Amino acid sequence: MDISKIKAVVFDCDGVMFDTAVANRKYYDEVLQTFGKPALNEEQFVNVHMMTIKGAIEYLFPEMDDLSSVYDRLKNIGYHKFIKYMIMEKDLKELLLKLEDNGYIRGIGTNRTNTMEKVLEDFHLEDYFEVVVTAAKVKNPKPDPEQLLLIMGKFDLQPDEILFIGDSDYDRQAAASAKVRFVAFKNSELKADFNVDSMDEIAEVLQINE
Repeated sequence: MDISKIKAVVFDCDGVMFDTAVANRKYYDEVLQTFGKPALNEEQFVNVHMMTIKGAIEYLFPEMDDLSSVYDRLKNIGYHKFIKYMIMEKDLKELLLKLEDNGYIRGIGTNRTNTMEKVLEDFHLEDYFEVVVTAAKVKNPKPDPEQLLLIMGKFDLQPDEILFIGDSDYDRQAAASAKVRFVAFKNSELKADFNVDSMDEIAEVLQINE
């Protein structure tokens, strides 16, 4: 594939920009505990990690027709107190600066809804991205390609001009449907154009690792 065509690099948030395993687990465990349910098992954890909050709540509370009491509880719990448990991926800022220096559009495509802005603020990343598309900004979150298509439309890009970096099957499906280049991050089981384990390796893929 011709890497020289790439004009935009788009990152998933959870599992790519940040290790959010502890934060997300603590958050959903608190929600479940409130309703007398056991903590997340491994299968549930893997699934909610990919989903929007809405998708995760519907998945975790299949027995409830009316989820309004759960959503009310979510408002009381809030996610902000769990942001401190998120760990920014090593060399993320360095890569983002290299991308800027080399003229790339830097984007985020995430199934987070209303917490991304606060995460960027807390980690001082507000000025590192030209476009941020959350699940709240589209009708259909990942695995639908709408987030990637929106970015393509905004910057008048062709599919082969975007490199999307994700860690889940939702990300892979979104990339495949949008026909964009896909980098699997720290997930060797995902079929991808490239499989990497670090931000440095992404720079190597783009040949900007001087």
